[in-house]
Amino acid sequence: MAGALSQIGQRFKAAALAFRSYEAAGAGRRWRGAPEIPHQGAAMTAARGPIGRRARALVANNALASSGVEAWVSNIAGAGIKPQSSHPDETVRSAINAAWDRWTDRADADGLVDFYGMQTMVVRRMVVDGDVFAAPTLDGAEGNPLRVRLFDAEQVDPLRFQVFPNSTGRVVAGVEFDARGRRVAYHVYKERPEFNFWGSLATVRLPADRLLQIFRPEAPGQVRGLSWLAPILLSLSDFDQLADAQLMRQKVAALLTGFIINQGGDSSPFAGDPSADGSAIDSGLEPGTLKVLSAGQDVKFSDPATIGAESVDFLRLTVRHIAAGLSVPYEVLTGDLSQVNFSSIRAGLLEFRRRVEAIQNNVIIFQFCRPIWERWLTAAALSGEVDARGFARDPRAFMAAKWITPRKEFVDPLKDARAEIESINAGVMSRREAVAARGWDIEQLDAEIAADHERAKRLGLQFGVPHSPIDPTQEESQ
Repeated sequence: MAGALSQIGQRFKAAALAFRSYEAAGAGRRWRGAPEIPHQGAAMTAARGPIGRRARALVANNALASSGVEAWVSNIAGAGIKPQSSHPDETVRSAINAAWDRWTDRADADGLVDFYGMQTMVVRRMVVDGDVFAAPTLDGAEGNPLRVRLFDAEQVDPLRFQVFPNSTGRVVAGVEFDARGRRVAYHVYKERPEFNFWGSLATVRLPADRLLQIFRPEAPGQVRGLSWLAPILLSLSDFDQLADAQLMRQKVAALLTGFIINQGGDSSPFAGDPSADGSAIDSGLEPGTLKVLSAGQDVKFSDPATIGAESVDFLRLTVRHIAAGLSVPYEVLTGDLSQVNFSSIRAGLLEFRRRVEAIQNNVIIFQFCRPIWERWLTAAALSGEVDARGFARDPRAFMAAKWITPRKEFVDPLKDARAEIESINAGVMSRREAVAARGWDIEQLDAEIAADHERAKRLGLQFGVPHSPIDPTQEESQ
């Protein structure tokens, strides 16, 4: 009886699933075999290993994957996200900015790039691997002692999982949490992957305040980052195989010139074998060749099929699918501007720039730039590089800074500049905001303008003669 009731209950449950109000929650024929992700965080932690390895391989070998990664790197980091002190005292503010400019060239503990070059490496590894780690250390020999060393994502032990007794904490994929769920430490391999010749698995425990983790959080409680290429890895692999198949098809068609037909039906010698008259059948063709055929032989040239319009359209559609999965405009990914106009390219770039600004402010500045700035300023104050009297009493005034993102080029500079001037004159935009949008510091810009005017006045030079504004209708008629 109980078994029969159980079967009836299962059938009722299956029927209810198949006819739910939300079709997306149904269990009909169209959803059979569809994948499901029960827990987002657990799925990311389990999948990040193979996804990261495949992403690294495709970026190294696939042009579209490499282009997509570089699009994110150049737009997020570019020439560098630069800080400008917001200290209320102009003298202190200028001293802090000057000291920072001197330090950026010595920021990298490995001595490979400056601080802004480190930003590009951080963004690149975050996009490809999912996350990247940075360790600020006090090991400098001159000036500010702070140096920053970047760590590969795989150097934080991804296979370390542990639950401490009495529920005092746990370790998930190399990240240690306390009983309240706060990050307290990272378990890091002693040797870097490129130097670990003996496969040593020895790890060290680094407190969380000594290592910065940079990744794009996608779910509450997420432990490790996931490669941004995850949605398109399979499509990229399929696209590679499809493109290779089309290329091989064209190569074979180009190599196959034609067929020699023996009308008599008897056996013919193979290419290179002596024929009856002592000559050899030459299957190759050269410019200006006159070929003499034996009696009873005929030639039919091959007419290989070309890549049809439907194949080209399908390839382009696949690339658009890849661009959408990577959240990069198709034109930016491929450089193909053949099907765009001013309005469409502008709309696409504006949407892409919104995504870039979100990553710049919510991830790169918050997780990497600002913590490094605070540690650098503390070291500069303690070492005496910056006159920081009052720092211990109120460090917030010294820590305050505005981060200036890389300059964004205009699609139509003249129209955009006019619109910007009108916005400033109407009071809906400040001049400081307009200058910062170009990646400049307004105080440094004003100082340069004043210096230029003073020099021009001293030399008797005149620039910027006023003239009547240009009428766009007259400009177009000309």
